[in-house]
Parts: sequence; C-alpha cells; structure tokens
Amino acid sequence: MSEKQRTIAQSVSFSGKGLHTGKITNTTVFPAEPNTGIRFKRIDLDNTPIIPANPEYVVDTSRGTVIGISKEIFVSTIEHLMASLHALHVNNALIEVDGPEVPILNGSAKPFFDELEKVGTIEQDADLEYLEITEKVVYTEPERNVEIIAYPCDTFRADVHISYDSFMLRNQYASIKDLKDFGTEIACCKTFCFFREIEMMLAANLIKGGDLDNAIVFVDRKVSSEEIARMSKLFPGKEINIEKEGVLNNTELSFENEPARHKLLDLIGDLWLVGKPIKGHIIATIPGHKANTKFAKILRKTIK
Repeated sequence: MSEKQRTIAQSVSFSGKGLHTGKITNTTVFPAEPNTGIRFKRIDLDNTPIIPANPEYVVDTSRGTVIGISKEIFVSTIEHLMASLHALHVNNALIEVDGPEVPILNGSAKPFFDELEKVGTIEQDADLEYLEITEKVVYTEPERNVEIIAYPCDTFRADVHISYDSFMLRNQYASIKDLKDFGTEIACCKTFCFFREIEMMLAANLIKGGDLDNAIVFVDRKVSSEEIARMSKLFPGKEINIEKEGVLNNTELSFENEPARHKLLDLIGDLWLVGKPIKGHIIATIPGHKANTKFAKILRKTIK
C-alpha cells in the first residue's frame, strides 16, 4: 500500500515578535487540501496574497529564509516553522500571517514543533511521492568553502559541519538519521550570533526583536566596559554580564554542539521548500540559508 500525504488535524496559532522586524505578529497553521503543499498567506495585506513555500519564491537569505512575490509581499524567517512541518511529515498546510515575519518565539523550532505535534496529523486521500536521489548532486560556493552534497539513500538523513573564524566554533558536527529524533535532538537548538556582530546587524536594520531569550550570543574576544555599557542599552531590562570569553550572560547550552545542531535545523527547514520528502543522504559543509535554498532549487528541478 502506498504512503499517503498528511496535513495537521486542526489549526494551531503562535504569537510573538519577529526576530528582525521586532513587530508582534500572529501566525496560524491550518489544515490544507491534498497536493496544495505548504503556503503562506499575508492576511494583513489587500487581497490576502498567498506565497507558495518553494525555492522559486525565495527573495532573501541574508539572516533567514524569506519568500515573496514582490517587494511588499513577503514572509520572512520561515525556517523554524518549516523544519517542524518537515519533521512531522506535514505535506499540506496553509499558514496565515498578519505581518511580514513569522514570530521567532524562543529562537528554536521547539515551540512550533511541540504545538504541532500536540494537535497531530491526519492521513489524506492522496498518494505521497518522494524525491529519490539517484545520483550524486553537488552545490558549492568555493570562495566560502561551502558545499552541500546529496547521495542516494533509502531514507532521509543529514550531516552538518560548521566552521567559523573563531576559536569557539572552529569545527562542529551534527547529524540526524531519522526525523523522528528531531523533537528531542534538534528542535530546541537556538539561533546564535557573535557579540561582535550585534551592532553591525542593527545598523543593517536587522535583529530588532533579538534578545537574550531568543538567541545565543557568543563572546570570543575581550570586551571593554564602554562596549558593555553601550550594548546594555540594546537589551532593556537585561543586565549584560560578561565574566569571560564564552556565552553572553553565561547562558547554558542545550548541547555542546548546539550551533551545529541549529544549522542542521535550518537545513531541514529549508529543504522542505523542495515540496516532497527526500530519500537521500545530505552532507552539508558550512551551510547557510543561501546555500540551503539554492540546493533546494537544484533538487526541485529534478522532480519530473
């Protein structure tokens, strides 16, 4: 008997600020008909435009995955919700958003995953088709040593290797052999950045909604008292504490390799843009949203 497509059993809603816009938005995931895929609907705009979640609609990847159909009609930071839908094998869903960005919540996929898992999924009267990797597929960005490769495999599995110009994150690895482990091994891993990047990102009109509750901030150099005072103004109500090089305010990591696991989370989310579950072994070196979504586009072109 062939496998069937799935959607969620009932609607589920989320509310919170966007990581980059800082604006409070409400997002509701609804069940959807078979063969409609994952779609986002901007209910705050005239004519409530719908944006299909596939690589052809990716318009920006600078600090998250953004899909859109014009400069005014877009939805950003979709990757954590998409990863949760992927892990729960949700093929069809309509996601209504009343603003330009999906809420960041606690900076991980766990709030999305837990609520979606709670409502459950239902089987639909439509056959499920896989994208089966039959030969090696490669995407590279040689100037940044980025490489994503897909190999034939009977199931979906993924390995990630990250390396940054920092002694703190020189080499980290993460892997998943079965998406059933996503909820316990990957979902809780938060987004992260370096302390030295914060002012630069703010100057670029990003992370307006970032705080120490929804991101891990790594401090990999000595910081002056003047800089601490200046940065404290960016996090009202939070006392900035840097005792030594490490994690800002000595935040406890869920896993020693949490950054690598978060990059794996992002990869899982971005690959759900393909529109079909993948049977293949994905090996990603220094992945990011740009590479992930371009690779998803390559894979999508192989669908006949």
